[in-house]
Amino acid sequence: MRIIVEGNQALRGTYRVAGSSNAAIGLIAASMLSAEPITLSNVPDTASVRAILAIGESIGLKVEDLGAGKHRLHTPAIDTRQLDSESADVTSGNILLLAPILARRQHARLLIDVPLSRYHPHLTALRDLGCTVKAEGGVIDFDLPRWDIREIMLMQTSVTATALVAMLAAACGKETIIHNAASEPHITDLLHLLRGMGVGIDGGGSNLLRVRGVEQLGGGAMSVAPDHIEAASAAAIGAITAGRVIVEGVRAVDLGLILKVYERLGLRPDLDGDTLNLFAPMPLTISERDEDVDLAIDTAPWPGFPSDLAAMATVIATQAQGMVLIHEKLFSNRLLFVDKLNAMGAQIVLCDPHRAIVIGATRLQGDYIDNPDVRTGLAMLAAALCADGTTTIDNAEVFERNFEGVLGKLTALGAHIMVK
Repeated sequence: MRIIVEGNQALRGTYRVAGSSNAAIGLIAASMLSAEPITLSNVPDTASVRAILAIGESIGLKVEDLGAGKHRLHTPAIDTRQLDSESADVTSGNILLLAPILARRQHARLLIDVPLSRYHPHLTALRDLGCTVKAEGGVIDFDLPRWDIREIMLMQTSVTATALVAMLAAACGKETIIHNAASEPHITDLLHLLRGMGVGIDGGGSNLLRVRGVEQLGGGAMSVAPDHIEAASAAAIGAITAGRVIVEGVRAVDLGLILKVYERLGLRPDLDGDTLNLFAPMPLTISERDEDVDLAIDTAPWPGFPSDLAAMATVIATQAQGMVLIHEKLFSNRLLFVDKLNAMGAQIVLCDPHRAIVIGATRLQGDYIDNPDVRTGLAMLAAALCADGTTTIDNAEVFERNFEGVLGKLTALGAHIMVK
């Protein structure tokens, strides 16, 4: 899909945040741990959620769509022990379906078509739980016995590894202690659902979890949390287009450090209950100065500034007077998108795969953008909306992968977006 974006349009109105796709994926996988029904509400209609529901149905999940984002999920039995390469994708979260297969069938097989190294943190965590893992060619076989007490240390503060281990601990272990666990909002949601299904969990929201599993998990109900990345992105887009956008349905506890970083970039946040508004006096003025640069923004595991907002912070920095260092500490090559911003008139120096220096403020000019990454896509859309002229964005379907109806919601605010 290709879209044409007309820039320099002030957006105004109310934007309603959808449920988090990342949270929904984990909750759908967790529902399959039990033979009892689970009801999820506020489920976003995104490509990633539709994909995991379809894969779940292929292995035994029964889905009843109750309308308005509400689904009744029921998995009487797991019908297969195998996930193919698409279903085992780490980056999409589909690999979380490995948990209910292992929990209810004790054996599983993954077919993969990417380097095995992508799975190392997850495979190490499974081995630490006592799982036998045999990898040969493009096939990984698993055999997981039940256990009484296990204590493990995750190699990385990985959301996916934490979710996998927590689900397996809930269904297969009597007591499991997990060090270096992730604590992102979607992990907190997953733990909340597991508690509702009868599992004892201490330490939710921290990096040390104690899980007391049960042999038979019960049913439950849960509302998917609002997507904090979408909320922060929509508010920022409204601000840097010199508009006034009220973002509704946010969860304030998930936005704490994000808004602190935005405020240092010169944005003025107004958070009132479940509504958020950002005001941007243009050009932005950095509120606090660091020593070597005017401002340094570091990504970090939660509750640090999320990597998924590094690109949006970079775009905001192009509109702020001063020198801003963006330090992506978690992932390599996530800053390569800055070449696209430079082509639009930004002044950004890519120091290495982890650091970029943004010199602002600059007026951006419309350009052609090919294949925006799902993690940088909303930031490139923000750049297009605040730029002069028109911007063509190819492969724009990535916007709908994790964010429900985002193009339509921005159009309703006055954005000039034409689908080709």
